[in-house]
Amino acid sequence: MASEKRKRNTNSDVRKKRKRKEEAETGKAEEKSEERSLEALRLLQSATGLQLSSLELESLRQDCVLEVPNHSDIQILGKTVKAVFGSSWREHLCEGSVVEGKVNAGSPAVLIISSSALRCIHLLRGFRSFTKQCHAAKLFAKHLKLQEQISLLKNRVNIASGTPSRIKKLIDAEALDLSRLQVLVLDLQPDVKGYSLLTLPQVRDEFLEVFKNYFYEAMIQGGLRICLYGYQAGVGLKDKHKQGHTIPDT
Repeated sequence: MASEKRKRNTNSDVRKKRKRKEEAETGKAEEKSEERSLEALRLLQSATGLQLSSLELESLRQDCVLEVPNHSDIQILGKTVKAVFGSSWREHLCEGSVVEGKVNAGSPAVLIISSSALRCIHLLRGFRSFTKQCHAAKLFAKHLKLQEQISLLKNRVNIASGTPSRIKKLIDAEALDLSRLQVLVLDLQPDVKGYSLLTLPQVRDEFLEVFKNYFYEAMIQGGLRICLYGYQAGVGLKDKHKQGHTIPDT
């Protein structure tokens, strides 16, 4: 009897230690995730020049920033964004019909902003499985006329990818509707010359204007999630502007 009691006590101690270890590991993982999200928000704050209050940072810390586990795998981006919509992801990302009073024409649920047309197309590859029924909208100037895009946006759009200057023109033309937007993907991955959305001077300035005027308030109010694709924790942004660098066709 004494032997069995000692055995039960030993097993109980082992379970308690295992539980404490699991709780500690979970706590550390949550703490690291929170630290990464806070660092990402600080980067966004620094890059945009917007000063968030401590209360705003506290409210945004848990929900605002989407983490892409492996920014080198474009398919991970699509899967990460898909998870935001839960079980209704097909309705938001795949359906092809305008729904009166619910889904307006030209109102994407996901909008990607990149520094160039090539980057826009590259990121859309991560969403191919969602765009078979409802094609993604390409919102950049290269080979595409503004009027053609305005006509395209008279149909349902779930996913769109564009450059800051063209996105602004389409919003101002009341062709691009932001009422359904839930995820804003910012492409921070440097191109072959080392430039990105936030480091290429002209494009950066155009992005900041668009972000402050059309997306900042929605982010603060909690209705918009920001995905910093290509962002690496611990790696700050550097101004890589070079004299004579050619601004890409956006």
